[in-house]
Amino acid sequence: MPTVKEVESYLYELAPRELAQSWDNVGLLIGAVEQPVKRVLVALDITMQVVLEARETGCDLIVSHHPVMNCAWHPVQSLRDDDLQGRLLRSLVQNQIAAICMHTNMDAAAGGVNDALAAALGLTNAAPVEANGIERIGTLPASVPLEEFLTHVHHSLHPNGLRYVDGGYPVHRIAVGGGACGDFFVQASALGCDTFVTADVKYNQFLDAAELGLSLIDAGHFPTEDVICPVMVDALQRRFPDLEIMKSQQHQEVIRYFI
Repeated sequence: MPTVKEVESYLYELAPRELAQSWDNVGLLIGAVEQPVKRVLVALDITMQVVLEARETGCDLIVSHHPVMNCAWHPVQSLRDDDLQGRLLRSLVQNQIAAICMHTNMDAAAGGVNDALAAALGLTNAAPVEANGIERIGTLPASVPLEEFLTHVHHSLHPNGLRYVDGGYPVHRIAVGGGACGDFFVQASALGCDTFVTADVKYNQFLDAAELGLSLIDAGHFPTEDVICPVMVDALQRRFPDLEIMKSQQHQEVIRYFI
């Protein structure tokens, strides 16, 4: 039976720590390093619902993409049950559930979030952009109208909705950036992309992308990154065949659209 530390070490083989951004908080964030692991739950985020799912299914380790606590976003100054984060952290500790988080290192890693996103969209020859190693650029086998590609994105990622701007060209050379990569749109255009699929796009970015002739598609943070969870399940199962590895069935896209 592997320990929490052994699982963490393997995940760092997949997504080395040095690939993480300097502000990021990755690796084993909660738990005992020598605790034996029997069952693992994989989820994009660690929410209270995910913790309850782990407890109910007997999982003693949660592996997530987003850090359960990232001091750049939400400083941990107390551990109180009348605080959302405090209540979540207390629940993990009280139930002896460890948490390992692979964030921006998994964004940049070969076979990580953005390779999984490119694969989900059927891109060929997808390769990292040298500037930061996170976004990928690839091509479709043949150019298609934007409306057809939007349908393809919907069927591939299952978002609850898509926000987009039409750059005025058929879709062929595509940049992808799972999560909040909207700032990359100018570089994507300069690198000859006609389309960029990402999430959390700002209003002014849509305006500027239209001026550049770039179709900019916001497919949602959860849909563009949740593609990594099945990849992590498969990788962990191959490395630790005696463990039960499962993807969260409770954690879903939280954003809804009213039209």
